[in-house]
Amino acid sequence: MTAPTTPLAHDAWSAWHPAELARRLAGVPRPWCVVGGWALDLWHGAGTRPHEDLEFTLLRPDFPLFRAALPDVRLHLVGDGKVRPLAEGEAPPADIAQVWCEDRAARRWRVDMMLEDGTPETWVYKRDPSIRRPRREAVRLGAGGIPHLAPEIVLLFKAKYRRDKDEADFVRALPKLDAPARDWLRECLAGGHPGHAWLDALETIRR
Repeated sequence: MTAPTTPLAHDAWSAWHPAELARRLAGVPRPWCVVGGWALDLWHGAGTRPHEDLEFTLLRPDFPLFRAALPDVRLHLVGDGKVRPLAEGEAPPADIAQVWCEDRAARRWRVDMMLEDGTPETWVYKRDPSIRRPRREAVRLGAGGIPHLAPEIVLLFKAKYRRDKDEADFVRALPKLDAPARDWLRECLAGGHPGHAWLDALETIRR
């Protein structure tokens, strides 16, 4: 199919539901998981707010397998605020960790593919590789067996931005986090974001 000459607008999102993504990736025998706000909703077991997009992660060496599993999408590299098509057979360069998937027929963005380091056994935090978790702890299974990132890890990512939706996600999640998850998040925030307002909330619920 010939590539369209008109670039797709960055906000042209009609994201799949995680269940649709899981259906399409059912034959891929490698680790992946939903991240971001959708991961929290899978953990909650219910929708808590609208989601503009859908994000999932995979190990960088496994990219060709996931590309093959999504033949109906056109891939685009995302970095430095720019989006450019990824040529057939081209691998994402080492400095790119985000790939948007465009539905060829509908001309809408469907899912955001995030390339991560680590191994099938170990999850590695991309902003500080010294922070690691066994993948069996870092990834949970939600309804329908959909893998998603553990809530305390999702919140660690969100702590950097503190957008309105991130604050709301934290408030909803805090009462449901168990003690080990709260302790882990508190330790990571203290090291990476000293003075962060969420530290007070985590300390208060600890008492």
